[in-house]
Amino acid sequence: MKKLRNMMVTMLAVTMVFSLTACGSGSSNATTAPAGTSADKTEAAAGTTGAETEAKAPSGEAEYNFNISVDASDDETISKYAQKLKEELETRSEGRISATVYTNGTLGGDDEALQSCADGSLAVVLSTTAPQVNFMPELAMFDLPNLFTDISQFRALFDNTEFVTKLNEIYDKGGFKLLGIADSGFRVMSSNIKVEKLDDMKGIKIRTMKNSNHIAIWQAYGANPTPMAFGEVYIGLQQKTIDAQENPIEVLVSSKFYEQQKYVIQTNHLPHACVCLMSGDIYSDLPEDLQKVVEEAGTAATEYTRELSDKQNAEQLEFLKTQGVEVVTLSDEALASLKDATQSVYDMIKDQIGEDMMNLMLSAAGK
Repeated sequence: MKKLRNMMVTMLAVTMVFSLTACGSGSSNATTAPAGTSADKTEAAAGTTGAETEAKAPSGEAEYNFNISVDASDDETISKYAQKLKEELETRSEGRISATVYTNGTLGGDDEALQSCADGSLAVVLSTTAPQVNFMPELAMFDLPNLFTDISQFRALFDNTEFVTKLNEIYDKGGFKLLGIADSGFRVMSSNIKVEKLDDMKGIKIRTMKNSNHIAIWQAYGANPTPMAFGEVYIGLQQKTIDAQENPIEVLVSSKFYEQQKYVIQTNHLPHACVCLMSGDIYSDLPEDLQKVVEEAGTAATEYTRELSDKQNAEQLEFLKTQGVEVVTLSDEALASLKDATQSVYDMIKDQIGEDMMNLMLSAAGK
């Protein structure tokens, strides 16, 4: 992977130019994402210029300029996670680091941004684990359905030293520095068909992400999963080409799916992880004191985001009720039946991640 030195970034289809320079330690980093390939994404390109210098940066000028990419709306938890990271980086570095957050996939969708970050042409990307599986197959461990009955169990994984060591190894190998994992609570189901038990799932046409493990989960439940681009979901619900969809609560609210759905069923089938990753190359180029700043900023932003997520989920559930949506809380028996139905998915994921990782995941989750 390439090392970035003294970068000048040209972005947003030639009309916006940011000159990013750095000095003081004899090295500098400026980052951007490459041109996005998905529809409606703003293109960006990167170039290099300038020579290394030992001169100190002028007062008030950052030594390092980081671009932070998020393929989510400003209102979503993961975007607020990115904004908090920016604030922590700038405050804790006393201005030596400057950061800019780009939301709504401005610097490319998840796949493009992850690749740019791994290559060292983007400083930080925040994304869910689902698209990361394409780069690091072992992360399919986060696709194990109904493994957790409470979001605190998921968060406890990251207090398990052996688990965190293995996780860091996976991200390091992929070209990333893991700065933290927060969440938006659980993914749930919204539907125009009331679901209270496993049998009620049969035949329901539900939109899923283009992730083979996610598709297999809903097939195991007896539903009819239909992969669909996110931008088509609202119309699909409106035109009744699909009956249901699955996402964290906040997406039901921000995308106004509640306008087309009668029920929210708390299937809690998967935690919606929000992962904060830094380019391994860019991190390793930082002086040790700023590496520590980056790590501390990641930890602080992660803790903030978890608290924010809990608060927002409670508020948004109440909001949905005011919109006439019935919130269905599944019984312990119903949730257990969902997990039992997905044994084939557990076997499939075990083949992807290996027995040792599967056992570590189950053990860390208290199973």
